[in-house]
Amino acid sequence: MLVEYKTVLKEAETTIIEKKSKFIAQVKPVTTQEEAEEFLSLVRKTHYSATHNVPAYIIGKNGEIQKASDDGEPSGTAGMPMLEVLKSLELVDVVVVVTRYFGGTLLGRGGLIRAYGKAAKAGVLAAGVVRMVPHNQVKLTVDYGIMGKVQNELINMGIEIKNVEYFTDVTFEILILPEDCDRVHEVVQNLTADQFSWIIEQQVYVAKHEDVV
Repeated sequence: MLVEYKTVLKEAETTIIEKKSKFIAQVKPVTTQEEAEEFLSLVRKTHYSATHNVPAYIIGKNGEIQKASDDGEPSGTAGMPMLEVLKSLELVDVVVVVTRYFGGTLLGRGGLIRAYGKAAKAGVLAAGVVRMVPHNQVKLTVDYGIMGKVQNELINMGIEIKNVEYFTDVTFEILILPEDCDRVHEVVQNLTADQFSWIIEQQVYVAKHEDVV
């Protein structure tokens, strides 16, 4: 049984400037600690001349694995503020690496905490926050004569039609929230006078965009 969770949609990169220091945030969705560490290694190789490459990540649907490092910045001023951004947004299966190129002006503890947190959030927003919602993937087969009515009703009910196959009959591949399955099944049953095939194939995730301020 799949569980709902929040993560980022895609890989992204953003840059902010704080007192001439450049902070480059790179964000990526990952599913294992190995993926997160490989991403960190890649960023370190790309930005080998940077002052710091600071990582933070949370792995596992319940946040089982959490890691942050200051990478030479004063303790608690870099990795932890980034990790707190991920936690505050309830994100999992995500890695953030903020690369700093020192601009010659010291930021102080408070300035570093704000800069790393700001960079991490900017990166996350660029990557896009999504809620991954479990849906039942259903194959619904109906006769050609009733196809139009069924399709219109599915659309009116807000059901996502992933695919349509046209053979002897018409098969819709649809995605339905588990709690809505019985209701949709009943509607189709009434529309078709019980002349239809309904197969729940599997559960899949559907990404729903979240607005973050």
